[in-house]
Amino acid sequence: MSYEELLKEMALADERMVVMTAENRALVRNLPAVLKDRFIDTGITEQCMIGAAAGLALRGRIPVVHALSAFLSMRAFEFIRTDVGIANLPVKLSSFIPGFLSDGNGPTHQAIEDVSLMRGIPGMQVFAPADELDLVTALPKIWGSPHPSYVRINIRKTDFKHDPNFEIGKAEIISTGTDVTLLVYGLLFEETLKTKILLEKEGLSVGMINMRSLKPIDEKAILEAARKSQLLVTIEDHFQTGGLYTIVAETFLRHQCTAHVLSLALAEKWFKPALLAEVLKYEGFTGEKMAAKIMTELSKKTVSKA
Repeated sequence: MSYEELLKEMALADERMVVMTAENRALVRNLPAVLKDRFIDTGITEQCMIGAAAGLALRGRIPVVHALSAFLSMRAFEFIRTDVGIANLPVKLSSFIPGFLSDGNGPTHQAIEDVSLMRGIPGMQVFAPADELDLVTALPKIWGSPHPSYVRINIRKTDFKHDPNFEIGKAEIISTGTDVTLLVYGLLFEETLKTKILLEKEGLSVGMINMRSLKPIDEKAILEAARKSQLLVTIEDHFQTGGLYTIVAETFLRHQCTAHVLSLALAEKWFKPALLAEVLKYEGFTGEKMAAKIMTELSKKTVSKA
């Protein structure tokens, strides 16, 4: 089932649901004829869309709103924080082309600080599914939650069969390992699977966790991985500050523990715009390049012990 098919099915079954967009119909282009007055396009006015969504939520509606990630998370941030966050309203934010998915667009259209911004709002839930199957598996519970939510929309198809029992606040354990555990979310799940296979060919015991729920976060999964593995690797198409690397650091500090952690993220830089495959290659996020970095880090650890 696609994103649009799921939204159509759920909206027809629940009259409280309203679909909104700031002239970003890529995900929902067939819904106006079906939902009629429950489909609202405000034009390129992300702030007004969020204000209207908050008003609808106050009247008992469940708005599912759509906009490009950079403009939804930044241009409309104050409205999300103030109108939605403070009132803890069930406005559901569908964030389109986040992270590397904006590929050929330049820095103005790159949402690589969105996780940091959204998780900083009290009550806001934040999710980053690995692919389309992961997305449609998670959305019924996300949209059914009484809290506001921000979802990094990812409709890429993969062959991976995800656990159908999605739970808010729970990670998906792909495998456990004693040498290294890869913590990843969203788009980079695909390349991380390749990284896992390459490391295993080197004889390593490799764990991998799909951190699809970023707020609330699965602290137990992080802490258990730190206990079992020599190295944790956080992998994300996001600034290093405020994303998964920061979440892991906060978790360790809260529980007064530590671990050897390698961060694969964008450290103080926007990424060079290009087609997605070229972005991954240039920025060092292909399976091969990530595996090489991890092998180098593990060799440093071995040398330091010697």
